[in-house]
Amino acid sequence: MEFEKLADTLKALADPTRLKIISLLRTRDCCVCELVPIFNISQPAISRHLSRLKTAELVHETRKSQWVFYSLNVKKLEETGFALNHLPDLSEKLKELEKQGLLVRCE
Repeated sequence: MEFEKLADTLKALADPTRLKIISLLRTRDCCVCELVPIFNISQPAISRHLSRLKTAELVHETRKSQWVFYSLNVKKLEETGFALNHLPDLSEKLKELEKQGLLVRCE
């Protein structure tokens, strides 16, 4: 990997919110509207973080009707030497929202 691309990838990972998004996407693909209540920030802010991760090729985007789901680009993360297993497991966040009836399903 070129130094410029590696630096861009590492910059994209250097934000705590984006690292948490990466950790959540380890559990399953997510829509922007599912991430908003977890981070308690606006939908445009979540979208900007996801856009940054997409620009660095760390996530893939899949359209399903009007919804956009994001998934990890595991191959790209492995190329950078980034170890996903070092991130805390945030799957409980999704389970908590589901129990509270706050998890939005965009399917």
